[in-house]
Amino acid sequence: MESQLQQQLQVQQAKQPSLSHSPTYKALLQAGTRLRPLQQVHAHIIVSGLHRSRALITKLLTLACTAGSIVYTRQLFYFVSEPDSFLFNGLIRASSKSGFPFDAILFYQRMRLAGLAPSNYTFTAVIKACADLSDLGFGRIIHSHLLVSGFGSDSFVQSALVALYAKAGDLVVARKVFNKMPARTIIAWNSMISGYEQNGFAKKAVELFNGMWDLRVKPDSATLVSLLSACSQLGDLSLGQWVHNYIIDNGFDVSVTLGTSLINMYARCGNVAKAREVFDGMFERNVVAWTAMISGYGMHGYGHEAIDLFHQMRSHGPPPNDVTFVAVLSACAHSGLVNEGREVFACMRHDYGLMPRMEHHVCMVDMLGRAGFLDDAVRYIEETIQGEPAPAVWTAMLGSCKLHKNFSLGAQVADRLLALEPEKSSHYVLLSNMYALAGRMDQVEIVRSRMIEKGLKKQVGYSLIEVNQVTHMFCMGDKSHPQTTEIYRYLEELMSKSREAGYIPESNSVMHELEEEEREFALRCHSEKLAIAFGIMNTSHGTTIRIVKNLRMCDDCHSATKFISIVTSRKIIVRDKHRFHHFRDGTCSCQDYW
Repeated sequence: MESQLQQQLQVQQAKQPSLSHSPTYKALLQAGTRLRPLQQVHAHIIVSGLHRSRALITKLLTLACTAGSIVYTRQLFYFVSEPDSFLFNGLIRASSKSGFPFDAILFYQRMRLAGLAPSNYTFTAVIKACADLSDLGFGRIIHSHLLVSGFGSDSFVQSALVALYAKAGDLVVARKVFNKMPARTIIAWNSMISGYEQNGFAKKAVELFNGMWDLRVKPDSATLVSLLSACSQLGDLSLGQWVHNYIIDNGFDVSVTLGTSLINMYARCGNVAKAREVFDGMFERNVVAWTAMISGYGMHGYGHEAIDLFHQMRSHGPPPNDVTFVAVLSACAHSGLVNEGREVFACMRHDYGLMPRMEHHVCMVDMLGRAGFLDDAVRYIEETIQGEPAPAVWTAMLGSCKLHKNFSLGAQVADRLLALEPEKSSHYVLLSNMYALAGRMDQVEIVRSRMIEKGLKKQVGYSLIEVNQVTHMFCMGDKSHPQTTEIYRYLEELMSKSREAGYIPESNSVMHELEEEEREFALRCHSEKLAIAFGIMNTSHGTTIRIVKNLRMCDDCHSATKFISIVTSRKIIVRDKHRFHHFRDGTCSCQDYW
């Protein structure tokens, strides 16, 4: 697309008086995007009377915009009498490319008011501006303008529209435009794939990539970044490894963006050692890459490694930013490193002058609460957080109260939390489980009744497992799988052997109105147990079982999986909503701290 726009620009420039031998024009080129030299050339243009040269003024304006001075650009523009389409197109494109999308739209509106006809060159730039602003309303207006102007079938305009609708979250319209394209550019493919991945439809992103691959359209680095992100969401390690091999085999330059995507993919797919290998092999590492690796260690419970890497970053890498500190504090919270976490928090303010945001407060409350310092966590909320704490702070506090069985404090915290988010079912579920652990079945019934009155339902849990490059999904009590009979039979064998090895079902993990025998049966039907049984049945001995679960593991599944790892001599990795659990020989990497 860029080359075609450049050709159009050259055609338009050819219509202007030749400037190739003009000393002033050469001075503009030499000034480039340096503001002070541009202002000096501007002064010369005025003094010498060359301000009537539309070509010179156009070049000056576009260079000033590209230099990042939109205020100066606006001031110059206001003194131009009767600007032509060449000037408007240059300004719209320069504004859009230089990070001034609002101004690009304003210049477009001024162009229409001047009665000048826009071209496909105009529309691609202004649509990009709408996409950058996620302004779907004005984007739809532009869409109608270009249809009336006869540019609806232009492939570059269509690519820009796909990017706009996908980025703004209207995937239905984005796909309609995409499907109507007679010739799809790589930009359109990337926009559609990225749109699915950004909006949480990772499986659709992979399916679209497969369609792209079948049509022999070669992916570029942008395609691979989106695909790796989709792999991260799905926990699809095999596809992620295929992408990595494709990068190597086809000689792609592992840029910071691509390298960071690989780090995130391996970390979120359970192979943190491979993530570190990619990190160590990167020629250039920015703050995002360092933060991704620290975060990867944190989600796997490798708190000491995260701290060590953070100190390396302070000594040899770029200065950490506020996101880095969220990653480090989260790693401390997941590993019980309270003293280290306190030091990191103090370093954030004293050494880097970064003021804590709510995400940092959540990490600190979570860290203190998980470690059993409930009084310290309450004191932190009261003394450190200014204003009303966010719901996430109270959620972390409530989870800690449940973990340490402080039910009186938990009830107070729950009241604060439900006052802020009365329609969130997970809060009621957590409160109900806490009362059940306390033996307060009367309160359990009250909480469940409130959920029914509000029409709230517990989020359906599911687990994903990939076997032979095919992803299988299981829900609680699922009987839709072709191997259902064999799965349940084998799972019963596993649970029998686990009981012999010492496993005792934790029946508080299921609905409390069921009889004990019914509870144990319900526990056996949890989605991760079904997925684990299926995985062990269908893989060779010694193969690591990898599960992705959309919710937090319940206490019983966590306990059962430790015993299953003993009786099958398998390593089992479960990625739940919050972190990774590496089960081996009856132990978990989280040390029962999650």
